[in-house]
Amino acid sequence: MQIAILLYNRFTTLDAIGPYQTLSQLPGAETVFVAERPGIVRDDVGSVGLAVEAALADVTEPDILVVPGGLGQVEQMDNGALLDWVRAVDGHTTWTTSVCNGSLILGAAGLLKGRRATSHWVTLDQLPGLEAEPTGERVVFDGKYVTAAGVSSGIDMGLALAGRIAGDPVAQSIQLGIEYDPQPPYDAGSPDKAPAEITALLRERLGVLLPGPEQPRQPR
Repeated sequence: MQIAILLYNRFTTLDAIGPYQTLSQLPGAETVFVAERPGIVRDDVGSVGLAVEAALADVTEPDILVVPGGLGQVEQMDNGALLDWVRAVDGHTTWTTSVCNGSLILGAAGLLKGRRATSHWVTLDQLPGLEAEPTGERVVFDGKYVTAAGVSSGIDMGLALAGRIAGDPVAQSIQLGIEYDPQPPYDAGSPDKAPAEITALLRERLGVLLPGPEQPRQPR
């Protein structure tokens, strides 16, 4: 079972590593990081680089595709080579997944038309322009397409998918192995819970970093 995690310049580290940490522990799993070109791919902070050995042409029939989000997502929306590859491998996948605003890349590839999907709450309103139905749920299954909300939800998505693939006991053992037992010091993990001034501040900051399209973007 090959799991392909797509990387691009300025991806968000946890978007990729959360699913990697969970799904790579499935029995028989082979995990490969893939990018347009082999080499070091830097995250959206710039201080973390992952070594990628596989180019897009090297990975053609993965069983699971994971598309992380990140500040570099905007540039990928018009990256024809990357979108063509996503569409091509989707024809072979059992599961096509995304984390955070990585769902916008799936949408730009035309894979979320008429489907329920989620994204980071700041970019959730961009899904209708890609003909997807936005939902504020943390992990959304719609057929073989699985989308996760912001960043840390990639861990939840990985565990939920592991349960679907290998059964609840295996998924629970993975959860226990990574001691995923969240007890955050603040109850500010969603805009529905965070203080209004914190939500406004973050929306302003991320709105500059992740601008929406000037007009609704149609899937390619």
